[in-house]
Amino acid sequence: MFVAVYPADPTQQLISALLDAGYKPVPIDSLDSIDERTPEGGWAAAVVEVTSDLGRSLALSGKLTDEYGLPVLLLIDRTMTLDIAGEVGFADFVLSPVDRTELRVRLGRLHSATPSIADEDIVRFRDLELNTATYQATVAGEPRDLTFMEYELLRFLVENPGRVWSRDQILARVWGYDYFGGSRTVDVHVRRLRAKLGEERSSWITTVRSVGYRFG
Repeated sequence: MFVAVYPADPTQQLISALLDAGYKPVPIDSLDSIDERTPEGGWAAAVVEVTSDLGRSLALSGKLTDEYGLPVLLLIDRTMTLDIAGEVGFADFVLSPVDRTELRVRLGRLHSATPSIADEDIVRFRDLELNTATYQATVAGEPRDLTFMEYELLRFLVENPGRVWSRDQILARVWGYDYFGGSRTVDVHVRRLRAKLGEERSSWITTVRSVGYRFG
C-alpha cells in the first residue's frame, strides 16, 4: 500500500513509522508529483507532515482531498491543535512525535473507510461524539485531541455507562489481559480525559472510592 508523503523530505521518524505499519511512503514535493508518481494500484492515503507553514500544508491537504479524493492524515505539533480546529480538507490528525501504533490504526481507518459515515459508527453521549470508523472525538462539534489509548478508554466508558468498573477490570478490557502495567495507568488516563473533556464535562467520569470509576 502506497502512501503519498508531503513534504519531499519527511522526518526519518515518520518514514520508519510508516514502514513499520506496512505502508510504502512516496515523498512528493507538489501536486504535480502526485500525477507523476501515482503507483499502478493507486494511493492508500496521504500523510502531510506539518513542520513550519501550517497554512500551506492545509491548502495542499485540501487539494489532495478535493481534487484527488485522497484521505489526508496530518502530522502536527501539539501547539498546532487549536489552529486546526474548524479547518477542513483533512480526514484526521496525529501528534508529533508520532506514536507508531496510533499511526497504524488511524491510517488503517482512513484507508478502509468509505466516504459516508454510517450512524452505527458514531457513539454519542450528550454532546460528545466518538466516530469509531475514524477514531475522531468531538465535544459540541469541537475536535478533542486524544491519544489512541485515551480514545479507547473513553469509548469503553461511554459504551458501558452507569456501571462501576474496577481499575483491574478497565485494564483488562481496554489495555488487554497481557498488559503488565499497574492500575495507576488507569488513573493517569482518566485524569487526562477529564482535562480534555473540560471542566463542565469532567464530572461525567466519577471516581468510586476504593473501587474504580463510573461513567455517566
